[in-house]
Amino acid sequence: MGVRPESRKLPDLLDALSTLRGRVEAARFPLPLPGAPRARRARHDLLAQLDDHLLPRLRHPDAPLLAVVGGSTGAGKSTLVNSLVGRRVSAAGVLRPTTRVPVLVCHPQDRRWFESPRILPGLTRTRHAEPMDPEEPDDSGGDRRRPLLRVEAAETLPPGLALLDAPDIDSLVTANRELAARLICAADIWLLVTSASRYADAVPWHLLRSAKEYDVVLGTVLDRVPHQVVDEVSRHYGALLDRAGLGDVPRFTVPELPESAGGGGLLPETAVAELRAWLRRHAEDPAARVSAARRTAVGLLGSLGSRMPGLAGASAAQHAAVVRLSGQVGEAYARALDRAEQAVAAGAVMSGEALLRWHAYPACGPDALHTALAGGLAALLRSAVDAADEEVQEAWRLDPVGCLLLEEVYGGSAGRVGERVAEAVGGWRATLTDLAYEEVRFARDERRPAADPEEVAALLATVLLGGRRGNRAGERLAELLGAQVTLRVRDRLRDELDRMVSGLLRAERDLRLAPLDALDVTPRQQTALIASLSVVQKAR
Repeated sequence: MGVRPESRKLPDLLDALSTLRGRVEAARFPLPLPGAPRARRARHDLLAQLDDHLLPRLRHPDAPLLAVVGGSTGAGKSTLVNSLVGRRVSAAGVLRPTTRVPVLVCHPQDRRWFESPRILPGLTRTRHAEPMDPEEPDDSGGDRRRPLLRVEAAETLPPGLALLDAPDIDSLVTANRELAARLICAADIWLLVTSASRYADAVPWHLLRSAKEYDVVLGTVLDRVPHQVVDEVSRHYGALLDRAGLGDVPRFTVPELPESAGGGGLLPETAVAELRAWLRRHAEDPAARVSAARRTAVGLLGSLGSRMPGLAGASAAQHAAVVRLSGQVGEAYARALDRAEQAVAAGAVMSGEALLRWHAYPACGPDALHTALAGGLAALLRSAVDAADEEVQEAWRLDPVGCLLLEEVYGGSAGRVGERVAEAVGGWRATLTDLAYEEVRFARDERRPAADPEEVAALLATVLLGGRRGNRAGERLAELLGAQVTLRVRDRLRDELDRMVSGLLRAERDLRLAPLDALDVTPRQQTALIASLSVVQKAR
């Protein structure tokens, strides 16, 4: 891979990376699986590196190098940046966090590169000296202000190089930590600053391991080292770097000086001369400059080979969990539908109140009989839905993911089963009654007395829901409407009943599946991630 603009493959690579970026942005890992937090973080970091470094660097290979100065709280980053620039451009002091708005310093002729959203497009540029507080997380769900980036110009820096003073990577403020990580992702050169009292902490070493993984141009500064232990601390720090496979990383030591004690002064020229020369060489030496720009880009491209399959694997795990949970819902409701249809066909509705009314018919009147039958049907269907829900909930309680989704699925509209069952049964009853009135109107025969539509409706419900007990109702209907009409109407209403029962249970099933469907975790996500990686690798 090359980053030279004359490369014929560069447009293909940019297109492939843009597609990959879109696939990564579209990837979601919403289920609380063990690897989901890591996948979400990897997705976030990868998008930041694509947006803030790789794509801008490939599009503009001649843009100035960006050296991001990052490190732990109190390491002296701002004092170091001020000393390299030769004047106070970044706030330094004993209050923490000091750097709340990151400061980017460049040569005046390079300012146009950084005042535009070429890199770090999510940051709002400002020239204010020290802020208004930067963007903070908003837990209310409202809009969040975009974080700020202050751009300064200084002729003391060589053209082609910019320094960026980032917030603390271990800041107590979450927004500062996230912003620091994002700024580091935009760097051509990482300059890690740690102190004599903090160099063994876990956080900076995590950053160093990441730099090694991405093969970026890296330098380290061991800052604020007391004179009496300079040799000892420097030797121990070097041994740690060797042990981590980073022994060849340029290492600069800055002693503890009066100017750094309060955080407000500038270090002597001699204290930063070696570091300044190293940075200047990357800006002014064409070979070093091209190497720095190319190395980080190549490292990030190479890291895709391991990072994208990781995202795809996490996506596959998400999809498998959705399939598993959805399958349990589907199977439970399929069994519930079979049981309900068999129960209706066997006349299970003709029990309790409905059976009492039928024994008392016609003295109790058609409306009482019809109402009792509709109530019995609603109770049977409600029981079928409850049985399916109990089966699903029992299975989900044994599943770590399903257990966490129980409240979301069953705590809302799924609780209004009775209302929906009553509405469905009421709709079927209305259809049956309307048809009874229609058939009575068209089946008048002078040889038979005029039938009562309400009685016809009650008898039709008895035939459909009473099983063998409904045979007498069929005989009475044949007397009122004729045998052929009775058979035709019964078959039509049985089809309507089947549609109502199956439609109700399908709707209840789909209601339980809706939260899972809304996650939009499909197999296409996994295949799209792998396919986009393949295209990028081919374009390289």
